[in-house]
Amino acid sequence: MTRARAIMVLGTGSHVGKSLLTAALCRIFAQHGYSVAPFKSQNMSLNSAATFEGLEIGRAQALQAGAAGVAASVHMNPILIKPSGDQSSQVVVRGKIWGRVTAADYHRRRIEELLPIVRESYDYLASRFDVIILEGAGSPAEINLKQHDIANMRMAEMADASCLLVGDIDRGGVFASLLGTLELLDTEERERVRGFAINKFRGDVTLLEPGIRMMEERVNKACLGVVPYLPSLMLEEEDSLGLPTITQTKWTVEQTVNSSADRALRIGVIALPSFSNFTDFDSLRAEPSVSLLFCRTAEAIAQADVIILPGSKQTVDDLLWMKESGLYIALQEYAHTGLIVGICGGMQMLGKTISDPSGMEHSGSVSGLGLLPIRTTMQTEKVTRNARGEMATKVLFGQQVTQKELAGYEIHIGHTDYEAGAKHFSSLACKDERSNTSRDGCISADTRTFGTYLHGIFEEDSFRHQFLSAARGFYKLSSPPKVNLWKHLREDSLNRLACEVERTLDMRAIFAWAGLTYDPPLSEDMLSLRGEGVAR
Repeated sequence: MTRARAIMVLGTGSHVGKSLLTAALCRIFAQHGYSVAPFKSQNMSLNSAATFEGLEIGRAQALQAGAAGVAASVHMNPILIKPSGDQSSQVVVRGKIWGRVTAADYHRRRIEELLPIVRESYDYLASRFDVIILEGAGSPAEINLKQHDIANMRMAEMADASCLLVGDIDRGGVFASLLGTLELLDTEERERVRGFAINKFRGDVTLLEPGIRMMEERVNKACLGVVPYLPSLMLEEEDSLGLPTITQTKWTVEQTVNSSADRALRIGVIALPSFSNFTDFDSLRAEPSVSLLFCRTAEAIAQADVIILPGSKQTVDDLLWMKESGLYIALQEYAHTGLIVGICGGMQMLGKTISDPSGMEHSGSVSGLGLLPIRTTMQTEKVTRNARGEMATKVLFGQQVTQKELAGYEIHIGHTDYEAGAKHFSSLACKDERSNTSRDGCISADTRTFGTYLHGIFEEDSFRHQFLSAARGFYKLSSPPKVNLWKHLREDSLNRLACEVERTLDMRAIFAWAGLTYDPPLSEDMLSLRGEGVAR
């Protein structure tokens, strides 16, 4: 059986850029004509996506699959860990709930029970692709966890991967973190690290060169390059370290006193403690006519034009947190005059009650905000699917609806029941089906509050533009003079990222690690113009 070549991206810590560099390498190898797939054996994240099989994986691996030009598969991320609020985590294995365990219990069990599953998934991909780009988790030098680690050096050995170690200079201490990581690896592991790279650099690279030369001599490994800091990439972050939540707790005075008809629409997203899938709002943040704030104060709620309750890993716990923090009352008062949207767990909170008889997230029952006539019961089976459909309403926020198509994905464990007279928000079916539709969500009688189970709903340009036009129309604001084509922006961002990585890293060496010959563009100009996406 032919086995794929393997390159692994390791990091000196979390959030050093492993996910996006993996995505960049996937796109570069694909642009050079190779079939390529991403792989991360174990991912800890509250950001997830639904695969074509209707299973759940980390959002970053779905992005990387898109960069490679292939459908996201559950085998690309066989283990997904979703932290809970009680020092335990929900463990998702091959897209389905495996159990809820403490960190200590998981570390004891993962080699014996989960490593064979990881091996099977990797072998499945390795037999179908030319190249696998693996991503490590956190740091490979966590010596307290190393004995049971299945995401870094044990995975590198299993795949016989050549490793690139990445450090983040934007966080400071990059040379110390690179050196310390290598020093804590075993001799055999250190030999697998073929070189290192520095990520997110700002400034004059010549000032960095003396340190690079000293590092190369010290560790006897080559620096493959320095990747610049790339602002305004329209690409989702791996985890909540990428979420600009608490740095800004309110809008500026200029934003709140501006009364012109062309002012920005103020959208407040409640930054729940167990906020999941915050990437749902990247497309809104990128709109020039929107000022989006992740907020946790009653003052910010009062100043918003639209409030969105997002998805949550611990829906009842987050609802109780809102009651304790005063946001619960603030939202009920806001509902008399403002516009409110609930996504997934956020929709469940907008209902009358949430019950969890099986203790999937929080045992017992609790009253919701009471803004939608629905009741939710948590269940043991998780619904995970890509879905599309259309809105069931002709009016949104009091404005006429013209474009009704919707698309996104569902990841939830609740079943929602409707009270008499309740109106559902949309009708949905699996993405590749048009029959067997089901009701989704709910919209209030005055159309100013609605909820849906559909994640990614704002990534569809037609719905997002209509949503913004309806909200602006409600406040008698002018239509936005410019709107984005979100999927084009994402493709442009992936191409921009891949172009910079290919320009700044020694791709000849990286291709050689995989036993492949690198055929560079004929000129720098051709490299900078590469933007057609994946070549086949």
